[in-house]
Amino acid sequence: MMQHEITEKKRLLNEDGVLTEPGYAKKFLFEYLRSDIKANSLRIKEWDYYLINNDKFALALTIADNSYMGLDSVSFIDFNNKWQHTKSFMSFMTKGIKSLPSSSLNGDTISSGKSYTIKFINDVKKRILSAHLDDFMKNIQFDAEIELTDEPKESMVIATPYKEDKLAFYYNQKINCMKAEGFVKFNGNIYEFKKNDSFAVLDWGRGVWTYKNTWYWGSASGYIDNIPFGFNIGYGFGDTSAASENMIIYNGKAHKLDRVKFVIPKKDGKDDFLSPWKFISNDNRFTMSFEPVLDRSSCTSLGIIKSDQHQVFGRFTGEVVLDDNKIIRVKDLLGFAEKVFNKW
Repeated sequence: MMQHEITEKKRLLNEDGVLTEPGYAKKFLFEYLRSDIKANSLRIKEWDYYLINNDKFALALTIADNSYMGLDSVSFIDFNNKWQHTKSFMSFMTKGIKSLPSSSLNGDTISSGKSYTIKFINDVKKRILSAHLDDFMKNIQFDAEIELTDEPKESMVIATPYKEDKLAFYYNQKINCMKAEGFVKFNGNIYEFKKNDSFAVLDWGRGVWTYKNTWYWGSASGYIDNIPFGFNIGYGFGDTSAASENMIIYNGKAHKLDRVKFVIPKKDGKDDFLSPWKFISNDNRFTMSFEPVLDRSSCTSLGIIKSDQHQVFGRFTGEVVLDDNKIIRVKDLLGFAEKVFNKW
């Protein structure tokens, strides 16, 4: 299937609030303005999500403004001890008050409440992420500060429409392989991220979604023979006939893939998230097995709003084929794959 690549800067939405050109890009080319959206303003969703990890532990930070509700979240995951803890803060009817930047290239994202502050500061040269929580766990303070540098020149950028609603769209950038350095401190422990073993991924999303969706997303970043390597795989929502979000990042360059299927094992008719998964691509360029370590699952159900999430961390082993037919062999690369069902 053809993957439609966008190579020139353009406005994301036309004057009717419809996506101007569905497809993918390797750089941040679309100009997004919240004021261009013509859909019901309570349907607008904007978020910045960072995941920083090495082989032993990970930190996830979220600031989201989903118009009728805001969500700020901090997670720490310890792979060796198969332990994780998440603290989330919800607010209602935020309606853009969080002022998330209209571009991922610059601008700061800051959110705070009575007992916490989360900041993503981006001065173009580097990103500084910080979090302070008075009460991460019962009476346990939490502090984190991470500096991200060496952002690859290319990344996965996609503009996806929805067949069922012409005013709905999803504009998304996933930046793999940013080098990370810093620390997490809580409960008497200091966890250090070092540049030679730690990477970050940014999931930058802006859009208007339909009410009910299931998405699949997988990502990993690391070194293969001392060269930065990462990938982004996913599908499940919107009309992806113009492009998929599947991409390999190798030494700062993007290599586009077609379709990748997540094969999640079943047990008694249900997804068995902690048994080995497989990933198969229709172009035979992404063949991977996945050995789960930990399922960071959560299910929130408030009647008309429901979110059932399984973010499974584990190790990828297999091979990928670059655009020049070079084969990259991957062994025990730590990353995650997730299945998320939302009514929101």
